[in-house]
Order: sequence, then C-alpha cells, then structure tokens
Amino acid sequence: MPKNPRPKNIGLLFEHYAGSPAPEWHLDIPFSIAPDTRTHDATSLANLVSDMSGRLKAAGLRRGDRVALVKNNHLDTIVLAAAVARLGALPAMITSTFDSETLARMMPRLEPKLLVASEEVLGAADRAGIKLVDKSTRVVCVDGAPDSPSGVTPLAEFAGADVPQPDIVDNSDPMLCTHTSGTTGVPKFVAHSANTLLGVLSKLETLRIPFLSTRPDDTIASCIAFVHSRAVTWTFAQFALPPAKAVVLSQADPSTVVETLSKHRPTTLEACPNIYQLWEHLIRTNPELFTNIRAYLSTFDAIHPSTVRAFMAATKRRGAVWGQSWGQSEIGPATLAVYPKRKVMRSEGSRGGPITNNVGRPIPFVTRIRVVDPETRKPKRRGQRGLVLIRTKGRCLTYLGEPERHREKDWDGWWNTGDIGVHTRTGSLEILDREVDSIPGMSSLELESLLIERLEPVTEAIVLGNPNGLPLPVVSTYDGSPLDPQEWRRATADLPELDEPRVIPWEDFPRTGTWKVRRPQLRNRMLNSEETFGTGRWT
Repeated sequence: MPKNPRPKNIGLLFEHYAGSPAPEWHLDIPFSIAPDTRTHDATSLANLVSDMSGRLKAAGLRRGDRVALVKNNHLDTIVLAAAVARLGALPAMITSTFDSETLARMMPRLEPKLLVASEEVLGAADRAGIKLVDKSTRVVCVDGAPDSPSGVTPLAEFAGADVPQPDIVDNSDPMLCTHTSGTTGVPKFVAHSANTLLGVLSKLETLRIPFLSTRPDDTIASCIAFVHSRAVTWTFAQFALPPAKAVVLSQADPSTVVETLSKHRPTTLEACPNIYQLWEHLIRTNPELFTNIRAYLSTFDAIHPSTVRAFMAATKRRGAVWGQSWGQSEIGPATLAVYPKRKVMRSEGSRGGPITNNVGRPIPFVTRIRVVDPETRKPKRRGQRGLVLIRTKGRCLTYLGEPERHREKDWDGWWNTGDIGVHTRTGSLEILDREVDSIPGMSSLELESLLIERLEPVTEAIVLGNPNGLPLPVVSTYDGSPLDPQEWRRATADLPELDEPRVIPWEDFPRTGTWKVRRPQLRNRMLNSEETFGTGRWT
C-alpha cells in the first residue's frame, strides 16, 4: 500500500503504489512487453517496471545515459520510461507515427545509449535504407520479431536479469523527455524534471473539481497518445485518485473501441479531439457505449462544438459535463474549461465564436496568463487579440540539444506559446489560431468548427491561409463523396470568402502522434507552397 510522501520521480511511482487494490487496469490489446494478458493491477505494473529496469541494465544502460523509446502507442511506453528513470537514466518517449527520416533527424539531439523500438519501426527504417542511430547506440527490439534487422537484440534476451535497486536523479534534474507534436517541422525534445512534471503538472489531477473529479466507483477510459506528458499525469491520477477501473484504449480503431468499451462501460471518457471526430458514427451504431458517461475530457487540441454536442446528447446522465484542458508539452495544462451539458446543447447556432474556443481559466495556484503584442511585447487590453504567454512553475527545463530555441520562447519569465488568443474580460482565454497558421481578419479554428457544424457530411475541415489567394478549405466526408455546391454556398454565405473546397479521405490528412493535422505538410500538398501569413518564429 502507498506510503506518504508520494514520490515525484516516475521511476518510483509504480512501486510506491504496489499493493493498492484499485484500480483494475484493463487494456484493449496486451502490452508489447507483456503479451500474455490484458489485465493488470498496481502490483503487476510495479513488477513490470522492476523487471524492465533489470533487463535494460543488462542491455548496458547506466545512470546518466539517454534512451529513445519508440514503439506502438500504449501504456507500456510509460512503464518502460519508469524503468529507465529508475536507473537514473533519461527516457525519451517518441511516437512511432514519425517516418524513419524524421526519427533519424531527431536522434543526434538525444544521443541515446539505447534505442528501444518496435519491430515495425526498425523494419520500416531498414526497408528505407535509413540508419536511425550510429554504431555507438545499442538497438533493442521490444517485440523481438524474428525478422528484425541485423544488429538488433530482442528485449526478451535479457529476461531474468537481476533487478537493481532504484538510483534516481535529483528532483530538479531532467527526469523524462517527451516531444512537441511536429506539426511545424522536426519535433523538439521537451525535458522535464520530477519537480516540473509530477511536482507541478499533476496538480490539476488532484484538484477536487465538481462533477469532473474521479469517484471510487468510476470506470475511466482513455484514448490518448501515451508518449505525451499528459499520459504520465493521467497514469499518476489513476493511482492518486483511483477509480474502480482504468481502461486503456491504445488503439483508436472503432472496432477495437467497441469491443473494449462493450466490456467496460465508461463513466468518464478521455480522447484526443480528432479521435472523438473519428468515433462520431459510433453514437449511431453503438449508442449504449456512451449512455452512462458523466464526464468527457479532451486535451491536446481544440475540439469542435458539434462533436461535443453529439457525444453529450448520447449520454443519459443529466448532470454530464465536458472538460477541456488547454496547454502544451512545455508547460503542461495551463487552463481548464468545464461545459455543463445544458450549456453545450444550447450553444448550437448561437452567435459569436464556437463555445469550445473558450478554453477556460488558468489552473489555480499553477498558471497565469498574459496576452501581448507579438512585436512590442506590450500587454494587450482584455478583449484584444494577441500572442498568448503563460507563467508557470511547471515549465520544461529545456529543449534537449536546442537550448537556444528554448531561450527564444522565454520572455522575461513568461512562456511564449506561439498561439494567438484573447484574454477575456471575465478572465478566461479564447484561442483563435497558432501564430504560424493565422489568417488576417479571421480565425481558422472558428471557420473549421462552423464548416463541420453546418455541413452534415463533413468529418474533418482544415482552412489553410494562402498569401497568394483565398483561404483554402480541405475537408473529408463520411463516404468520400463531393460536397453539394448549393449546400456549400448556403453554409458559407455569411463567412469570409473562401476558395473552392477540396475533398480528401479522412485518413489522407497527415497527422501527428496526437492525431493533430500537420498543416505544413497539408499546405505543401494542396498548395505546393510553405508560405503562410504567420512568421512561425515561436513554433
């Protein structure tokens, strides 16, 4: 059973809670590192961390080394990261959705002693003729497939290694690396300490928020990117305020989601905004999955009001709420908005910006907001748009290998988020655009929400600023069919003038590990140009 004080270092987190009776952990698919079961408890997870730390030490990992963890999306990425941190080494959790070329460009910044990756990642690089790391880095395959490229050691080869004693780093030193989404270029490694990550960024998890906080009888399901710092604080939350069940949805595929949630009906559901969009048809085909949900949560990106309304209409819980957290990998959650069901349903067709553009108020005792002029850095008045700055004790330590880029975003102790927004007169924050994606006189986020709301067949909409012409809408539809021209004119009659829409399949939108659309790649494909109205100086 856990004893106080709670450790801040992830390397000690799991064994601190070993023996706790709750939650039961239920997986949609087994871990790569433990392929024989879909269920775990606190003790079995703690044993996995210890086992993996022994294996990694046997593979040559030592205190002060760095490790690249690149595998399919699942909670065992965090288990492996905890095992690395337990040895006093620095884990970097990296999404396997990056192509081999991007991964190879990231590695020199990390200089890993070990690359721990899935066979799929290693095989793709081998087929492309790309060396992910040089000869100084040992390569270990987590799933040990027999057709792994030469020079790769299966993780299973180290099974049975002696479990070392914990040897963690100081709480102020780098403990774990995640990375930025890479929507605007090669991702940056974001280094957090135990103090900044579990010492500060986890505070939102333990705040007692009416209707949103975890209850002992809850079944909490989560479909997020488990390489993100959000996944670390989510994992912490399941131990700190345990529900009855924690359901891990590593796969966004609707058929897998239906199978898992049919067995474990959630009372709280968290997913990335684009995943909710992907699942909207499940409200019609499998409505029973959502009837008992009392709280939804979305993070990572803006979510469209029409998506929120669709899921809120599906639950039978009268007091249901939707929580939206806004922040960045570098600073963690900066604001929280809670939308009651009644307010969400009444917002349809209302004038003004989409309700979900208002991302709420700063996290109490953690963050402060300032909106400034991008050129002069002078504060804007409440209600005026500008560049959003955040002050928080949970800010990351540095960008690994790129300290100058980190310093450029530090404006006298305030973190430049690179987002354009409005600090309202009531103290909340409205997000309008990324600065690099901004379009003069409008908000692409608002336009995209309106297009999805007004055009029933549309499942995704991205509006690309075009300095050489009209803004270009790129959309997908349920069945891939073209949009009706009359419906398009009706839906856009009161909007700024837009170019003719281009329809592409949903799966053809280039996406990050958190399913955000990579706008630069989409712009290059659609417009054959990388030119934008924004400067991109703070991405």
